[in-house]
Amino acid sequence: MPASPLPLGTLALDNHAEAPLYRQLYDALRDAILDGRLHPGARLPSSRTLAGELGVGRNTVLTAYDQLTAEGYLEGQVGAGTRIAAVLPDSLLQLDRQARRPEPGRPARNTRGLSERGRALSATRRLAPTYKRGEGRPFLHGLPAIDQFPNLLWSRLLARHARDPRRGNLGYEVGIGLPALREAIAAYAGAARGVVCTADQVIVTVGAQGALDMAARMLLDPGDPVWIEDPGYLGARGALMGAGATLVPVPVDAEGIDVAAGIARHATPRLIYVTPSHQFPLGATLSLQRRLALLDHARQSGAWVLEDDYDSEYRYQGRPIASLQGLDRAGTVIYMGTFAKTMFPAIKIGYLIVPEDLVDAFGTAIRITGHVPPSTIQAALADFIGEGHYGSHVRHMRTLYAGRRALLLEALGNDLAPWLEAAPGEGGLQLSAFLADGADDAAMARAAAEADIHVSPLSLYRLESGRPGLYMGYASVPETEIGKAATRLAEVLTRAGCPRRP
Repeated sequence: MPASPLPLGTLALDNHAEAPLYRQLYDALRDAILDGRLHPGARLPSSRTLAGELGVGRNTVLTAYDQLTAEGYLEGQVGAGTRIAAVLPDSLLQLDRQARRPEPGRPARNTRGLSERGRALSATRRLAPTYKRGEGRPFLHGLPAIDQFPNLLWSRLLARHARDPRRGNLGYEVGIGLPALREAIAAYAGAARGVVCTADQVIVTVGAQGALDMAARMLLDPGDPVWIEDPGYLGARGALMGAGATLVPVPVDAEGIDVAAGIARHATPRLIYVTPSHQFPLGATLSLQRRLALLDHARQSGAWVLEDDYDSEYRYQGRPIASLQGLDRAGTVIYMGTFAKTMFPAIKIGYLIVPEDLVDAFGTAIRITGHVPPSTIQAALADFIGEGHYGSHVRHMRTLYAGRRALLLEALGNDLAPWLEAAPGEGGLQLSAFLADGADDAAMARAAAEADIHVSPLSLYRLESGRPGLYMGYASVPETEIGKAATRLAEVLTRAGCPRRP
């Protein structure tokens, strides 16, 4: 069989390209084989002949031929030259390229598809908030003042454990969290939040979303009814939807979640998700009467309560409110915490404090899924808490945030008063402000974004209709920028034709 005519137009080699010449030749020949331009069994020119045609050294061709032979694309026979392999490796691994090429205007589709849970999780992508880079952008919410974090101290703690890791921190036994960190969390939660637990009940997770995902996996079957605050946290909504839960929106007022309304809508939920210390996003604190009513109904109905305590450290009037878990006597409450708001989001460490009868099941699940933060970061965090740095940092930030909150409230009472009224609340890193009834809060948020002001419409967090408003963060915004940004926002609302409050 004569040598196969090569598509020399595709074999033009470039001496100035980043890839070496032999690699360029290898790629061109491989593509020609896989595209069918060089057929199985066809004989290639000798290395000397092809080198002459391409104007390259013979070793360049030999190196490309050798690589293709090693990978099964070529076959060399003494006296018969080099040929295209009769059975190509990619034909065993890939579908025919023509079959994989979608028709014009028609997207490719994998007919096997996702699982029901996979489709539900994928459908929640629209719930994920998008953040632009750079703290200090008004009025970005959910972001602490990262520039105030003691990075030098933190780097020393990380280096301490990276240089000399303890043997126990490098094995599989860290699956549910390093013992030192679990002990530090249990001690802190007990002293600062009134949580009643031992270190054995602490399960360390990959951030708050990891905790939500684990709770949903372990407690819910598809179709299970779940009470969720309305408006409420999008991350929780997404995790619960991903688990296939049936969401039961329960209204929120100045006393927090309306327990009576929840009972009227669905008396036997499988799970009740709440943010009792600082309701997200309206800022209410769940009243004692409703706390007791919620716990009583959970006990009677057999429901679990997932208490998300995401930023309760930042309360600016009076002492922090004790946790719902601390009032629980029936073992129905699972307490959830995070270090994203008190330290920085990228630390990606959260935790669950579960009733004793769930410890083994949750611990096994964590080990199987492998959703475990790196042990070096866990060890550094244990020291950060245990040596008192965490408490000191929180106290410093509480003072800073209280001042920034006061400036935003002042602006809401002056420049922004014609359009916005601050919702009641006494803590957190952000606040909600109500617009006049009938205002399009989504349109106002889009207009603000064009002026580089980040505010979220309250309608984004609602499953049902409710009072329009804007969700505004202040924690990462410098004091000198809050008033200026409020003035710009007032100009935006004016230009956008936002209706004024009565």
